[in-house]
Amino acid sequence: MESDAQNSEKGTNDENENNLDVLKTLKKGQEVIVKNYEIKDAETSPPSRYNSGSIILAMENAGKLIEDEELREQIKGAGIGTSATRGEIIKKLEKIKYIEINPKTQIVTPTKKGEVIFDVVNYAMPDMLNPKLTASWEKGLDMVAKKEIKSNEFMAKLENYIYSKFNKLVIKR
Repeated sequence: MESDAQNSEKGTNDENENNLDVLKTLKKGQEVIVKNYEIKDAETSPPSRYNSGSIILAMENAGKLIEDEELREQIKGAGIGTSATRGEIIKKLEKIKYIEINPKTQIVTPTKKGEVIFDVVNYAMPDMLNPKLTASWEKGLDMVAKKEIKSNEFMAKLENYIYSKFNKLVIKR
């Protein structure tokens, strides 16, 4: 014989499954009758800060953020930097005071200087902050290695890109 608590729990499970079945059959634009709803007063919290280990993992797995399948494949397994250079990149960012790393928690926090640099780059060259750019450069290098394009052709495209971005930064008098 089932208790009231078991019957109540079973009823809730049946109701949840029924709701899921209804959701599975919905079509875009279809109207539904709402029996009940609640408004939850809450605030989202920002994602937790990187620590010295998680930032390296994020650099390693940066390709997962790329929507373009071909470019994602290009950077897959490589990420930003190499396994040998990622730690050094973090150390350099700390040395030039773009970030601070809490010695106890290892939490990485941008400094004011780092935030200003980010703002300038984000304004002038936002694609430099996207791993898609790294992937496209990797693809170009791969094409050079496979002799699909000449190295001087790749370098000319790279130089044109960089000069166009720096010209946006330079104030001409």
